Amino acid sequence: MTAVSQTTYSALTTLEGEGAARALAEAIEAMEPAPYGVGAFEIEDDSGLWEVGTYFHSAPDAEALNALGKPHGAKAFVISEVPDVDWVAKVRRELSPVEAGRFFVYGSHDADKVPEGRIALQIEATVAFGTGHHGTTLGCLRAFDRLFTAGLRPAKVADIGCGTAVLAIAAAAVLPDALIIASDIDQVAVDVAQANVAINGLQGRVECLEAAGFEHPRLGEAAPYDLVFANILKGPLIELAPPMSAHVCKGGLAILSGLLVVQAEAVTAAYVAAGFALEAREDIGEWSTLVLKRG
Repeated sequence: MTAVSQTTYSALTTLEGEGAARALAEAIEAMEPAPYGVGAFEIEDDSGLWEVGTYFHSAPDAEALNALGKPHGAKAFVISEVPDVDWVAKVRRELSPVEAGRFFVYGSHDADKVPEGRIALQIEATVAFGTGHHGTTLGCLRAFDRLFTAGLRPAKVADIGCGTAVLAIAAAAVLPDALIIASDIDQVAVDVAQANVAINGLQGRVECLEAAGFEHPRLGEAAPYDLVFANILKGPLIELAPPMSAHVCKGGLAILSGLLVVQAEAVTAAYVAAGFALEAREDIGEWSTLVLKRG
């Protein structure tokens, strides 16, 4: 029997403000026929705009969508037919291995390309963020590699917003005696993180938790940390500055990314105000990575 592909339609709009965006997303979820996915995301360009996107298995009613959006100040929805693509398979085919200092990040399809003398991290392309190819993850890996070369040997490490847990896995690979915790606000990402820890033979070396920021008893119990990774977004990074200061030991380090080059100064200022000093910064394309030291 030949499989019948499922046609998918996307509908996207932009509007001002988180409250309006989330209210519109909730209204869309109540539509009939119901969408199978709705999301509201801040556009990271300091414009204050949010994007609301939704997906349907049949062509949505444009007039109905626009009627829902109008009270919230949303622009007219742009509706498109989404090509029937196995995105995970596509990513696996197109992503080549990544080299970040001593670390070599690869997918199972490139297992035969691992060079001798490198620390191999097998990270599979999934719905969770962080394969090493994005400028933010690459920047964090490179920053950690430089610090390790300079003699950094943290005893306690946290990876906040871990996604695939590639950063926690990199730390576990070179710090056999360290306590390492990886957390994410999304349970799907936590499941992916646990799977990647197992793939790399590091079971029992990385604790994977579902948590928003440091809001988990285990994260508080294990504090203070010598090193914290936080590869998230500008807004959450700024909100995380005070709790970061409370959970990082004196002289400890935070490696931050997920922010655009134009956002680096604002994030740095928030952490300086929380008691950190900027140690290093690397810009890769439009993305920036910061290394900050707690005073």
